[in-house]
Amino acid sequence: MENTVIEITRFSFSISSKAILKDISLNVKEGEYISIVGPNGAGKTTLLKCLDRIHKGGSGDIRIAGRPLDKYSQKELAQKLSYVPQADGRISPFTVYEFVMMGRYHHLSPFSSPGKEDKDAVHDALAITGISEFAERFLRTLSGGERQKVFIAAALAQGAKVLLLDEPTTFLDPKHEADVHRLLARANRERGFTVVSVTHDINSAVLTSRRILALKNGAVAFCGFADKFMNNEILQKIYEKSFLFVKHPQTGKTIVAPEVP
Repeated sequence: MENTVIEITRFSFSISSKAILKDISLNVKEGEYISIVGPNGAGKTTLLKCLDRIHKGGSGDIRIAGRPLDKYSQKELAQKLSYVPQADGRISPFTVYEFVMMGRYHHLSPFSSPGKEDKDAVHDALAITGISEFAERFLRTLSGGERQKVFIAAALAQGAKVLLLDEPTTFLDPKHEADVHRLLARANRERGFTVVSVTHDINSAVLTSRRILALKNGAVAFCGFADKFMNNEILQKIYEKSFLFVKHPQTGKTIVAPEVP
């Protein structure tokens, strides 16, 4: 039986008295791949930040691996959840190896040096993401797509089995976007990582996810299997527009067709 790794029950969250999340409920099972979609301002990023306790407070209940979120220390939480934020353009002055090793911070005491287990975890994460050749390069010398793989490698090296990703393919060219999607799918299928990913790309959400959570104005507008999401009755309520659909030539899944201007 699959274990529940994230359990959100009637959770609401406000910033400066403005309701951002309203009565959210969601259970995430071990090994699932879930995409969170919705228009701008729907509360998608806020929900991830509440899960990782970047935003604290709120009403309702959040449990991680069966334990209330507020009972975790930040170090303990880092052993359960890894968070990859949106790219913000800032580039750390570290090599790839140094940056990925920082993902091991919760395994180390303040003055200890990385041990064999830490080094093995970093090398494994570099290998999974296909960036071992970049280990000694500085982040500033990499492309945006290459840096995104580094950020994911740091999350994998952290050792948590749940990955929270906030728009991991934003600003990437088609090649690197496809690379990141393949990387996350492989981590999910072959390594057993649970993936919860915020995205604006409806097609990639349907093609990669088992389930989709759609938010609108801070509330749940849809939560269910990905193949049930692609119909205009649902999408029009969320995005306030109609869509054209086609069948994907390789998978047969329904996807959104681009509209002619």
